[in-house]
Amino acid sequence: MPPRTRTLRAATVAAVLALGTSLLASVPGAAAAEPKPLAVTDHCRSQCADILPPGENGNATLVEILGNKAFGTHPAHSDDQLDRYNGLVPGHTGLTDQKLTDFFNDASFGVAADQVESVTKPRDDVTITRDKKSGVPHIKGTTRYGTEFGAGFAAGQDRLWLMDLFRHIGRGQLTSFAGGALANQGLEQQFWPQAPYTEADLEAQVERIRTTEGARGEQAMADAQAYVDGINAYRVKSKNGRYFPGEYVLTGKIDSITNAGEIQPFKMTDLISIASVVGGQFGGGGGGEVQAALSLLAAQQKYGVEEGTRVWESFRQRNDPEAVLTVHDGTSFPYAGKPDRARGTALPDAGSVTPEPLIHDRTGSAGTDRKAPVDAPAALEPLQGMYDDGVIPEGSLPGSGDGGQKRGMSNALLVSGKHTASGNPIAVMGPQTGYFAPQLMMLQELQGPGISARGVSFAGVGMYIQMGRGQDYAWSATSAAQDITDTYAVELCEPDGSAPTKDSTHYRHDGACTAMEKLERTNSWKPTVADSTAAGSYRMQVFRTGYGIVTHRATVDGKPVAYTSLRTTYRHEADSIIGFQLLNDPAYVTDAASFQQAASHIDYAFNWFYADSRTTAYYNSGMNPVRAAGVDAALPVRAEKAYEWRGYDPAANTTDYTPFAEHPHSSGQDYYISWNNRQAEDYSTAAFGFGAVHRGDLLDDRVSALVEEGGVTRASLTRAMAEAALTDLRGEQLLPELLKVLRSQPVTDPALDAVVQQLDSWRAAGAQRKETSQGSHTYTHADAVRIMDAWWPKLIEAEFRPGLGDGLYTALTANLATDESPAASHGPSGAHSGSAFQYGWWGFADKDLRQVLGQPVKGPLAKTYCGNGDLSACRSALLTTLKEAAAVPATTVYPGDDSCKAGEQWCTDAIVHRPLGGISQKSIHWQNRPTYQQVVEFPSHR
Repeated sequence: MPPRTRTLRAATVAAVLALGTSLLASVPGAAAAEPKPLAVTDHCRSQCADILPPGENGNATLVEILGNKAFGTHPAHSDDQLDRYNGLVPGHTGLTDQKLTDFFNDASFGVAADQVESVTKPRDDVTITRDKKSGVPHIKGTTRYGTEFGAGFAAGQDRLWLMDLFRHIGRGQLTSFAGGALANQGLEQQFWPQAPYTEADLEAQVERIRTTEGARGEQAMADAQAYVDGINAYRVKSKNGRYFPGEYVLTGKIDSITNAGEIQPFKMTDLISIASVVGGQFGGGGGGEVQAALSLLAAQQKYGVEEGTRVWESFRQRNDPEAVLTVHDGTSFPYAGKPDRARGTALPDAGSVTPEPLIHDRTGSAGTDRKAPVDAPAALEPLQGMYDDGVIPEGSLPGSGDGGQKRGMSNALLVSGKHTASGNPIAVMGPQTGYFAPQLMMLQELQGPGISARGVSFAGVGMYIQMGRGQDYAWSATSAAQDITDTYAVELCEPDGSAPTKDSTHYRHDGACTAMEKLERTNSWKPTVADSTAAGSYRMQVFRTGYGIVTHRATVDGKPVAYTSLRTTYRHEADSIIGFQLLNDPAYVTDAASFQQAASHIDYAFNWFYADSRTTAYYNSGMNPVRAAGVDAALPVRAEKAYEWRGYDPAANTTDYTPFAEHPHSSGQDYYISWNNRQAEDYSTAAFGFGAVHRGDLLDDRVSALVEEGGVTRASLTRAMAEAALTDLRGEQLLPELLKVLRSQPVTDPALDAVVQQLDSWRAAGAQRKETSQGSHTYTHADAVRIMDAWWPKLIEAEFRPGLGDGLYTALTANLATDESPAASHGPSGAHSGSAFQYGWWGFADKDLRQVLGQPVKGPLAKTYCGNGDLSACRSALLTTLKEAAAVPATTVYPGDDSCKAGEQWCTDAIVHRPLGGISQKSIHWQNRPTYQQVVEFPSHR
């Protein structure tokens, strides 16, 4: 396949030609006739529902912010979806189809006359109607330009401050904009180095879409411009009318008395900047090859090269035969597998790796603690927890030790009509994007020429619905994280021919000693009304090469190298706009096949799911590079022509990509589940942890049982999701094997036997983390939960560390954290984030315990570790750690934080909506559940 220039594929070109003038931009002065909107028919017939806590309204004036702080009051529609979302915890057990709207919004098109709360006409060609229950904007345009202008205007009404934050995060300028709070520093340090663009880079991406994507690209950029125009229209009106977000006063941007000051105009490049944050956060995949190499070296050092490699591969689990799969019908999609004989692998010399410094010239009193201070003002604590404190060593480039772990936290459950009560497919699905106030996404309905959809869009890139429903179909996504990011080892050099060092800033490229491009961002801040952080500044610096961004320095075979991170979507942050445009177009998406074609135009690594009245479907999107033969994608590769991506053009960052047919896809399977698990047979994972136990099993076991029974309903599928959302993966999947080991002999210590009984009772009751009654804030099996939280890290260390040794155990835990319980403050999601059990050693423990018990294991670990394979010794180690864990008080297991006192178990688990502005929200019960979620069943089709 030749290098993709991102022109439309043949099937899409045919569709474009068939649409004719409907694809021409409806901008003022356009020569072509304005296309007529297609008739809007709602085929869901009140059987579509959705939810997005805490509320649609994400803007608050200064008076409203002060009222929230003083009296706990909330602006209208800023928290009215929170109780419904939280209510599903106790409410799911008695759920019926009729009761779904007790916990979800009615996601029908339009607003009934008696439910209209307000009507706004920012232009003559568009109307924004908001409903009484949730305040969702229903945007209806008579022209394409008006429709998109209305989308931008509504985005300004609901997310103006948030969009401003995100365009500054993407540019690495958050602290200069919003103050020097440590959370702000952490955010710009996390995101900017992943996409360190100059303004010219951003402009080039806009122009590339406009000029290389044909009619669709022209339309997309016209839509984006109309959207920006709408944002700016609201920006001006709110400033002049003095109802702009109060955070602009708190951060010193506008004077509350004189109204002096300005909200800077939005421009097209802001959308690219925002897209880089969103795509990098949820649609990346791969990376972590340097840390993988370090653990491989540790294994080889302990066991020798051959045996050490075999041990490492058994933990890497690239293609584990016991892993839960989304496509489970046996179809194979080989990608990024282990080559028979690797070529070009660039393992570092032992002890030579150092992370690339990111922070330079720091001044002021800002310390090295990345956590926000206890009293950090809510308006200046954006996205605390979206970055992992343990991932970024102070002053170093992000990615130094992430082991390829990405923040993918969404799920989907879909059942074929063959197994439902109605005979129509059912889907319960949504992205888990964390919990923030306001949300990163916003709900909206868009109706206009070539657009007909309702759902969510990320604030600031809401020209189209990104996940939601059309007239007779619905779609959603989960983060896929297949490997679209590779690490190259570039040989360093000096232009004068002298010997290079690890600090050299030139590298060999196509035979020449080439200068690295230094990209910098200097931020300074001073105290504001809302932020008393002392004045300070620092400079972020990265080096860019033809093989990506430098992340580490090392030596390979004694020669100094720089390790670089090369992502296929770099310089293509907004190209996916074409795919979203197609998904919103009722003339394009008419069935499962056209949906899959639309999804294939989305470049980020996502799993896409589809349901209409006839079938369900799945497609895995992403710009998967075609690698040179023999290259091992799991490890660093030498930056030489022979080992580059095939057809690679460094100037445009384009290459050859695997074709549509090689991406996992399926239609009409009996059911689909996804919770960021592996996609299909032979589709190699991009990170550790995709083995015999994965949180996807919590869904797969339940949905397969429903399918076996038959007669699935929207309520029963929602119950399955909600039950999995409250279940402790360790208690359901691992505790049965742990108990078998413990009870392989009688437990003679009465106190310890009582602890074992407690754990068994919890397991028998479903291993859930759930209140005794709504509002009690006390778990039904509180002691068992506490014991498991204290025991798991102890038992894993006792099970594996003696056999692996300190060095290898430490290296492997750097690749994959041992635990990510709801109470954990570490991991990609941070504390109080809802998402749990995505990363952990459950699969390793499962295989190892079954090996000890003599049970069958497919794809076993290379060695048996617990008790060195002896059941009695393994049992002794587990009992010892269990006794220790049982004695650990709750105040130690749950040490307390800014939201909870020490020992407060329920509170430690609880979801906290992290404030991105001046309005805070109450904590809610833990649920491992999508943030935005749809429940859909279409009874008819066009």
